[in-house]
Amino acid sequence: MGEHGHGHEHGHGHGHGHGHEHGHDADALPELLDLDAEVLHAYREALIDQIYELAGGAPRRILDLGCGNGTGTLALAGRFTEAELIAVDVSPDMLHRLRDKATKAGVADRIRTVQADLDEGWPGVDGLDLVWASASLHHVADPDRVLAAVFDSIRPGGLLAVAEMASFPRFLPDGLGGGVEARLHAALDARHAVEMPHRGEDWGPRLSNAGFAVEAARHFRIDLTDPLPAAAGRYAQATLVRMRSVLHDEIGAGDHAILHTLLDGDGPESLLRRDDLAVHAERSAWLCRRP
Repeated sequence: MGEHGHGHEHGHGHGHGHGHEHGHDADALPELLDLDAEVLHAYREALIDQIYELAGGAPRRILDLGCGNGTGTLALAGRFTEAELIAVDVSPDMLHRLRDKATKAGVADRIRTVQADLDEGWPGVDGLDLVWASASLHHVADPDRVLAAVFDSIRPGGLLAVAEMASFPRFLPDGLGGGVEARLHAALDARHAVEMPHRGEDWGPRLSNAGFAVEAARHFRIDLTDPLPAAAGRYAQATLVRMRSVLHDEIGAGDHAILHTLLDGDGPESLLRRDDLAVHAERSAWLCRRP
């Protein structure tokens, strides 16, 4: 999926910051998005399978709205092999990464990138058969205005797929570090309640109000345990590094010390060496049609 300000497949079609970044942690997002795509690929594939069924034929013109570094774009290009794809994001760096990946995957001739901030206006694309918006709509200041523009850009009968994180991934045993992961999540939830009030909401009513017919609403609960995917430890590390970066000034000295042991050291407590991790994540999705 497109793919996250603080986490996992976050869309970047918005233009809002995500708090202060600290040191090398600020560079963790692209790697995090790649690891998210690698570890949590099954739910995205299931969603694209359902889009394929609902499409009743191959979409010819697809828009990835808030594409991030291109996870969703490339997955859609792989499934819909005759389609033209337009990838929109506010970040030139993300679009550059996407173009590099598309070249390596041999699909660059079918993908066009557009740099745009959705809060400043629609990027002027229309005649679309499918719009994919993964973890991007909750970033925009006025989602109703953006959804109205999406509706106008989709041909009658075309599809909109909205996917959002229902919760951020968790990895640590409950008692580890006195519950440090739970404290990080609580602090991040409090920040997001102010900065991104649309995160976590039920998008069904909004989509209906925009004129779409919601044909499917799905909730994915992802629980991965031993044996974990090979990248799970690196995914846990990248996620917590990102959370530490965003919440740096809100974390107490004790939790900073715990996180240093988990994230920066090479000892037995390092996330890359632990054998008691799991991956728990939730995603929600709405598949809609323009009548």
